[in-house]
Amino acid sequence: MTQDSPSPAPTSSRGVDPDARPTTRAVHVGLAPDPTTGAVAPSISLSTTFERTSEGALRGAFGYGRDGHPNRLALEQAVASLEGGEVAACFASGLAAIDAVLRALPAGARVVAPSDVYHGTRQLLVEHHPSLETTFVDQTDLAALRAALAGGAELLMIETPSNPALDVTDILLAVGLAHAAGALCAVDNTWMTPIFQRPIELGADLVIHSSTKYFGGHSDVSGGAVVAAREDEMFARIRAVQTHAGASAAPFDCWLIRRGLQTLDCRLRAQTQTAGEIARHFHGHPRLEAVLYPGLEDHPGHHTSIRQASGFGAMLSLCVRGDRAETTAVAGRCRLFTRATSLGGVESLIEQRVLVEGDDSPTPPNLLRLSIGLEHVDDLVGDLERALGG
Repeated sequence: MTQDSPSPAPTSSRGVDPDARPTTRAVHVGLAPDPTTGAVAPSISLSTTFERTSEGALRGAFGYGRDGHPNRLALEQAVASLEGGEVAACFASGLAAIDAVLRALPAGARVVAPSDVYHGTRQLLVEHHPSLETTFVDQTDLAALRAALAGGAELLMIETPSNPALDVTDILLAVGLAHAAGALCAVDNTWMTPIFQRPIELGADLVIHSSTKYFGGHSDVSGGAVVAAREDEMFARIRAVQTHAGASAAPFDCWLIRRGLQTLDCRLRAQTQTAGEIARHFHGHPRLEAVLYPGLEDHPGHHTSIRQASGFGAMLSLCVRGDRAETTAVAGRCRLFTRATSLGGVESLIEQRVLVEGDDSPTPPNLLRLSIGLEHVDDLVGDLERALGG
């Protein structure tokens, strides 16, 4: 908010108990029937500006759309509630949310990030924030992580499960190492969502989301969010980036994502059940070198996942027994899986990540990343069997 704009008043919710389960809060927080019409579904406020009185005072809680608007407020309240944070800031994309966190750091700050991190995050760190000193490390190796933090740092970034190798970092232990080194800890929780994993309860300071994915859930809206455990100086700087850099989420986008949250729980649980069945079906398949999924008992992060999450998620990766060209051919033979970037929608997607990340990608060329949708599991299994069989 600008200096002459008051902080927006909380939007009333439909009698939500603060101890209500996430499923309930996802349906109700930040929403209430319209006091004038009684409409149950929230309206979309498209106005970019709000009238002042003849004396120059604001009539309500909002002054200018970039500073804040009703739909964004409702979404921020819901996301903060789901993650167990005090406050949230919503952005136009997931990368805009990550960028805001990095911009909020002082020049010359040291950042420790995962070696297997989303390539967009890597590009931000390496190409767009050269003033930051970034160290990439295998965060599943706690000794290596401890060594990377030994010289001190301002921020530890965690992404678990990682994208696309599905490595699992022990959030509780990693947060402890970060705080001992004087660093804040930010966890990208896009893949698991607060339905399965709640990093703030494990000590994280910030939680980041690409709302484009499971929050929106229908591949028709882009967004991002940063949730803070405390409304402190770091969050104030993030909020300032949101306001002054113009990367705030648009009203209709906020409305779509807030609507998507209402079905997040049931969508993610159904998608995760199917993902687990697909992973078990193809585990040990003769045409695959590996199935990467934390729900498999022989996955290195299986027991860590059980300790810190209540589900394994709906993402998995398949490593084809063959070269880059054969892997491309397998994806090309899929009929039901759509060959497209992104994840978290109701349709299943398949992607050879190296084709997106480029020739300098650390991702193996034979890796196919799968986002499992809401189709019947037998149809998805049949599509993959046909594609692998040639």
